[in-house]
Amino acid sequence: MGSLLVTLLRLASFIFIARALSSWFRVGPDSPARPIVDGLYRITEPVLAPIRRVLPPMGGLDLSVFAVILGINIVLIPIVARL
Repeated sequence: MGSLLVTLLRLASFIFIARALSSWFRVGPDSPARPIVDGLYRITEPVLAPIRRVLPPMGGLDLSVFAVILGINIVLIPIVARL
């Protein structure tokens, strides 16, 4: 059970990192990467939007992804320590 949870949390971290990296590049409407980027946004936006409402603006930087990854790692530490 613990290793499944660790795997899922690591997968979630990877998805949020992919979302952050995808925001650095312009993906046109005709791009073959468009469905992937749209999927990343659909998956991650329900988690990131409430965090953005709580975090203060940081001069154009979106720290919500950082906050989620930090939260995931805080949850992971005690789980991995018990395995």
